[in-house]
Amino acid sequence: QVQLVESGGGLVQAGGSLRLSCAASGRTFSMYAMGWFRQAPGKEREFVAGIRWSSTYYVDAVKGRFTISRDNAKNTVYLQMNSLKPEDTAVYYCSADVDSDYVYDYWGQGTQVTVSS
Repeated sequence: QVQLVESGGGLVQAGGSLRLSCAASGRTFSMYAMGWFRQAPGKEREFVAGIRWSSTYYVDAVKGRFTISRDNAKNTVYLQMNSLKPEDTAVYYCSADVDSDYVYDYWGQGTQVTVSS
C-alpha cells in the first residue's frame, strides 16, 4: 500500500507560480514512476506531467511552464508551476505507478489550484 499526500495548492494571480509537493510512503519510492494529473470542474481528469526513471513527460498545454522533479531521499515528487493561467485552475492529483506498467495504481486526495485573471 502506498499513501500519497499532496500539498502546496492555493490561489494565485495569472502569471504567478506555485510548487506542489507529494509525499509518498514506501521503501522503494525511487522505483516508482510518478505523475501529476488535474481535473477542472465539469471536465475529465487529465495527465499533466510524469517522471519515469530520469525521463519526464508533459502535456502540451504545460510544456515550458511546468517542471516535474523528485527527491528520492525525501520520498517526494514536485510540480513547479510557472506562468500560471486561469485555465490551469483544477484539483491536482499525485499518482504512483509502482509496477512501472504505465498504470497509475495509487492516488492522493488532491490539492486545489485556483488561478485568477
